[in-house]
Amino acid sequence: MPRAWQQPLPDMPAPPPARAWARLRPPPGYEDQWRRLADAALELDRGPDELAAEGLDELAAARGWKPATVALYSKVARYGGLALPLPVTPEPDPPQLDLRPLTRIRAEDPEHLRSVAWCSLALGWPAPVGTFRSLRRDQVRATARRLLITTDDGEWAVAGAVTAWHAWEATRAAFPALAASPWVLPALRRGPGLDSRVGGRLSNQALQATFTKHVRSTVGYLRATVTPSRREAVEELAAAYRLLSYDSYRRLALAAGAPPVGARGVVRAARVAARSARAGG
Repeated sequence: MPRAWQQPLPDMPAPPPARAWARLRPPPGYEDQWRRLADAALELDRGPDELAAEGLDELAAARGWKPATVALYSKVARYGGLALPLPVTPEPDPPQLDLRPLTRIRAEDPEHLRSVAWCSLALGWPAPVGTFRSLRRDQVRATARRLLITTDDGEWAVAGAVTAWHAWEATRAAFPALAASPWVLPALRRGPGLDSRVGGRLSNQALQATFTKHVRSTVGYLRATVTPSRREAVEELAAAYRLLSYDSYRRLALAAGAPPVGARGVVRAARVAARSARAGG
């Protein structure tokens, strides 16, 4: 075990910084980080006792260390016997991304309108994909300005999804199998399963694939219709959409302030609110 550094006795002068650092053994496995920490301290003529008393603020400012780097060297110093406080690495701000293009109607085919209705609902009611898979039409009621969704977990009012909902409902009314289906997001064609049918309940995997297809078609539409002045912004959005899944769509909606739907959403929303409060403070 490396010998822990001890503060000098009262009225006893501390040894020169270089000699003081030479007396200490680096913690096993962190020899390189310890050497870089000692070099940074010696550049400012700081010995171990001064570093333990003053912290790493001056070293971080002189070297331009980021908070994560400061946290690393604080940990290394503690492993070497220096009683440095371990700073908390700040959590990143909630990510932001414009999701509105996924909620805009740009065609009349049922698959597009079903995806737009789903994204519009999920932007204000970010339920897991399994919840949407089992969401029934009788659980959704439209008013003049919002949709009211009722489940066993409670009731939610979703604004901004009425237009997409009515467009999807009007289109499915033209197809008897879809009009008779009890599901909000029914199958539009038969799949490989024996029980698969038009109007039946989709699987989680099928819904995930539906969302990915909708994202890709949205990117293609934006690129085809963009003006030269906005081409760079659209390309940045397209690059972000390339990594977008429905789960990340939910997280972004929660970070933007959408109310949580389940217990896990409550925890995530509380974390987002806490980060926002710390940032505001």
